[in-house]
Amino acid sequence: MALFTFNDDSYTLGNIREVDTRKVTILVNSDKDLRKARVGQLVTVQLSGATECWLIGMIDKVIKAVVTQPLTPEIAEDDADEIDAFEDSVVNTVKITLMGAARWDAIVQKYKFSRSLDHVPEIDSTCYVLKDAHLEEFMRVISECGDGEHSLELGSYKLNENARAYVDGNKLFQRHAALLGSTGSGKSWTVASILERSSQLPSSNLVVFDLHGEYKELSYAKQLRVPGPDEVDVDDDSLLFLPYWLLNSEEIQSLFVDRSEFSAHNQVVVVQDAITEQKKGFLESNGRVDLLEAFTLDSPIPYSISQVIEKLRYLNEDHKVPGANGREKNGPFHGEFSRLLVRMASRLNDRRYGFLFNSPDKYNQYDSLSMIAEKLMGFGNQKQSIKVIDFSEVPADILPVIIGLVARIIYQVQFWTDPNSRRPVAFVCDEAHLYLPRKEGNPVERRAVEAFEKIAKEGRKYGVALMIVSQRPSDVSATILSQCNNIISLRLTNADDQATVRKLLPESLESLLEALPIMDVGEAMVVGDSVLLPSRIKIDPPAEKPLSATIDFWSRWQEDVTNADFALAVENMRRQNRTKP
Repeated sequence: MALFTFNDDSYTLGNIREVDTRKVTILVNSDKDLRKARVGQLVTVQLSGATECWLIGMIDKVIKAVVTQPLTPEIAEDDADEIDAFEDSVVNTVKITLMGAARWDAIVQKYKFSRSLDHVPEIDSTCYVLKDAHLEEFMRVISECGDGEHSLELGSYKLNENARAYVDGNKLFQRHAALLGSTGSGKSWTVASILERSSQLPSSNLVVFDLHGEYKELSYAKQLRVPGPDEVDVDDDSLLFLPYWLLNSEEIQSLFVDRSEFSAHNQVVVVQDAITEQKKGFLESNGRVDLLEAFTLDSPIPYSISQVIEKLRYLNEDHKVPGANGREKNGPFHGEFSRLLVRMASRLNDRRYGFLFNSPDKYNQYDSLSMIAEKLMGFGNQKQSIKVIDFSEVPADILPVIIGLVARIIYQVQFWTDPNSRRPVAFVCDEAHLYLPRKEGNPVERRAVEAFEKIAKEGRKYGVALMIVSQRPSDVSATILSQCNNIISLRLTNADDQATVRKLLPESLESLLEALPIMDVGEAMVVGDSVLLPSRIKIDPPAEKPLSATIDFWSRWQEDVTNADFALAVENMRRQNRTKP
């Protein structure tokens, strides 16, 4: 059974004259046939001797060239100045990239499309343009191949809007994904569309890092929020406290220790010793001495930061050692921790860090970590599989550490979960360029990047996936982006961002990226392991839209309005909260 039947010459483009792996050049016989070719259009070539296999390609370039040739081969080079001895001829060529093959599957009795190419077309094979009913037939094959139990429906193909576009949900998250696009291109819209479809599954598990509160009104998601300065005493299950004892040694150092100080090394050593001592004391007081054998500095055990500060203050001011003539003298660390103590006191007294240092007592118990893990990874009574964590109240200077902390907690719990009961979880990293920077930043940023780089490299083994969302891919860690084998790119206008996306894709697909600056809002170029046919897709709008709509300046300026309540705005600024008192 033939997939395509071309009964007339209206579909004929030309004959193959050059083949190079995935690149094919077509010689077009006439200008009339050349006008059938459009950049981005699909074409097909039937494999010789295989009536049930059609190679599918995409047009990259259409060329009409004028070539000057001698009238006869006997004309010598020294007669080249004789104009009448030469004539101009037109050579029409079309360059295409082979995208895959549609083959007949005898088991299921239908055609299936695959991106693998076992054979290349022969020279002089006829190439046909896919249009009208033939294009619809091929797109139907694509849709049927993608519409399986593992499929995630994104929208419709720009080539044929009647054909639904699907991606393989398994491969999309198994191989990590990057959702990229300039401001206003439809990123939040696309994220919400994916979340909406994921929420319809019985036990999907996605954690959204929401930096601006864009997804806080999605009804199908469990809303969590890092508390602001005036909420540290509020008992609300939607508030996510992250007690300081969850931080590992490097994260603690990045918060308190100034590496440029001469005594920085001593500060690190003494702080680590004090924390270790406090953690051991906590285990002993709770009757868990059995854990001391496997105990390390980074074991997630509660301890008292105030006791650590007391020890530092003692060593800095009161510690005495025997000196000459039987007199006591100041200890070896006298005066070395003064600045460290000031920095620590400043952090602890700053109410913006209340979610770290002033968390309720229930967050400082032996079983507190399992309670936090359940809040981040469990389903709760309402069986909400999407968790949106609002980080908008977190101070910008420690934002990378806090997001990295949440990701590390989930990853480590997932790592130590019994593989038979392990449920996969995906991180949706909105505005990733803010906390996963490409350039070497301060120690705070470095800690977050290292946590996510580990997840990008090893997370797939333990069911942890990343979806990187950014408007500036050129500013995102190259290591993390290189692990994303699925690219959903909306409109990108910046040349550096376009170049970054090009580096992530095979050279054979480079021509697809030429359309990145001119795509419409909500239109995406989808390339990677999860999609059958790399192509442009119009993303379906979500039923519940995120709070990211661009304000219509000119229209709003035409309205007659009164002054805003600036007094309330100032009070909100002081309270660090937009909710009315």
